[in-house]
Amino acid sequence: MSGTTHGDDVDRSAEWDRIRAEHLRPAGERPTSSARGVHHVALLSSDVERTIRFYQDLLEFPLTEVFENRDYRGSTHFFFDIGHGNALAFFDFPGLGLEDYAEVLGGLHHLAISVEPERWAHLKAKLDDAGIAYHHESGSSLYLSGPDGERVELISDPLEEMYGRAIG
Repeated sequence: MSGTTHGDDVDRSAEWDRIRAEHLRPAGERPTSSARGVHHVALLSSDVERTIRFYQDLLEFPLTEVFENRDYRGSTHFFFDIGHGNALAFFDFPGLGLEDYAEVLGGLHHLAISVEPERWAHLKAKLDDAGIAYHHESGSSLYLSGPDGERVELISDPLEEMYGRAIG
């Protein structure tokens, strides 16, 4: 199978066309969303300070708050600013014996965070300097693993756009 890419033998064009025709309304005909936006996305951390060093010091997402988790005494709940009023939150759950990150149905595949193209290039250089491995895709996406294996995409496309296509 040398020279083939996963999915080369799959053509789902007709299915996607049907889904678009059945469910996708033109922008002017879509109702207003019931949501105000993402308040926070919560992930798990095995080491609070290592997570802070990665997200604040390396990726330059400012730490905005640290407090005890209301649902689990002794657990830290901490937040990073990822722009436009959105937050990336983490919990540590000491003593719970959590397993390593695993991709499962309904679980997190990756978190895509938009950064300005100049900042994207700056962060790419920081990743290179730190020896952090990443996958560079389509000239605008860097896929990397966070401290606990969580997948993060740094994308230089603007919000509501992907690879030159409006998604909002």
